[in-house]
Amino acid sequence: MEQSEILASMHNQELLVVNSRRRNGLIIYKAYHAEFAGPGAAVGGVFDLDCQRVLPVGNLSLLKAESEEERQKAYKIRRMWIQLTKQITDRPYPLERAQKIINQFEGFFDANTMAQIPDEAFALLVGIFPQTVYTVRNMELGNRE
Repeated sequence: MEQSEILASMHNQELLVVNSRRRNGLIIYKAYHAEFAGPGAAVGGVFDLDCQRVLPVGNLSLLKAESEEERQKAYKIRRMWIQLTKQITDRPYPLERAQKIINQFEGFFDANTMAQIPDEAFALLVGIFPQTVYTVRNMELGNRE
């Protein structure tokens, strides 16, 4: 599914679920922040009407929730992903937020996938400037050499 198709589905209030059997997800850009919907999470429906653009992460696979039980489970999982991000956002220091969100994603995605996620996306997920993410990523590269 192309980004434009995903966006159209979301604006049409179609409820989809990120495939829980893959290491994939969707960064959902809103007006002033972004949200990450990881495996098992609901996307679209009434939650994402204000979505401005999306960024697939990993080999994205979106499925239709077939039953009410599947929808409820997907809603709970979406909430869990939001709460995980909020725990990082609650940290007072921007460098620490950048480090934590990068660590979370590195624990789940390979280096190639990580390289495709722009600094801006991480920044919008945890309420910091993209330059802060850039700084942390470059500090990590320096530590690996």
